Amino acid sequence: MIPPVESLWYGGHPLSYALLPSSWLYCGGVWLRRLAYRRAWRRRHRLPVPVIVVGNLTVGGTGKTPLVLWVTDLLRRQGYRPGILLRGYGGSGTRRPRLVSRDSDPREVGDEAVLLARRSGCPVVAGADRVAAGERLLADCTCDMIVSDDGLQHYRLWRDLEILVVDASRRFGNGRCLPAGPLREPVARRREVDLIVCNGGSCPGGQIMHLVPEPLVNLGDQGITRSLEALRGRRVTAVAGIGNPDRFFDLLRRRGLHVNERPYPDHHPFRREDATSWPPGPVVMTEKDAVKCTGFALPDFWYLPVAARLQDGCDRLLLEKLKGIGDG
Repeated sequence: MIPPVESLWYGGHPLSYALLPSSWLYCGGVWLRRLAYRRAWRRRHRLPVPVIVVGNLTVGGTGKTPLVLWVTDLLRRQGYRPGILLRGYGGSGTRRPRLVSRDSDPREVGDEAVLLARRSGCPVVAGADRVAAGERLLADCTCDMIVSDDGLQHYRLWRDLEILVVDASRRFGNGRCLPAGPLREPVARRREVDLIVCNGGSCPGGQIMHLVPEPLVNLGDQGITRSLEALRGRRVTAVAGIGNPDRFFDLLRRRGLHVNERPYPDHHPFRREDATSWPPGPVVMTEKDAVKCTGFALPDFWYLPVAARLQDGCDRLLLEKLKGIGDG
């Protein structure tokens, strides 16, 4: 029987040791691929505007998307015209770049793409080929800066600034590459990025980020909101199809809710049949999941938006690094 990922990658399960040879092969392949780009054996494509990549080293959610929203908001307030590109994971129609609107079908472009189109106020393009997605973004939209949600390992796209997001509680797990551990690249890769942001706790050598909950929003009528505290002491069904659902469940518990956990795989394609198994009463889900559940939402379905809050001075630090790009 295959153990849960949590015990395999974060809990010292013995199977992780048996997978070490595969892990070494994976790390070796990553090293060779990076070497090919460093030595120019493989070509990197530079777009005509600066590119900021917000990514991670581990599989699963670390808080990249809220940080992308924070970065684009900061850029817009400074007078930039940023655009966002991402893979569009879970979407069936992103083999070629797709311009995403707030009304796009998440089954075609991915849930995170629709969320970003709704929340950012920026043009968004989803596509498996990051270079082609960036070219489509610049061809169709007026942008002077590109922010890539994920893509730290997509070396074909030249990047001017790299931001690494780390889950402060799980960090790098057992420190091993896939499949023995959660790492897409060795931990040493963190020494090469421009900025490290830790979500939820201490961050040696980096900046601390916390995700702050905003008022709940009704799925059926997004003009209706209520405070999370209004559900304090009540039992709610908590739905999360994200990389680390426990973070969401813990947030609700800290606010005094009694949580009936319903975790699903990351990017789960929710259907009406899923909702029929949820008990009566309030259902609270993440915003990423909500974009896939609107079509069959009941009156007591709510989603919880979160906003990234970074420690004082992080905005100035990022703007200084951007100024360095322009001076270079």
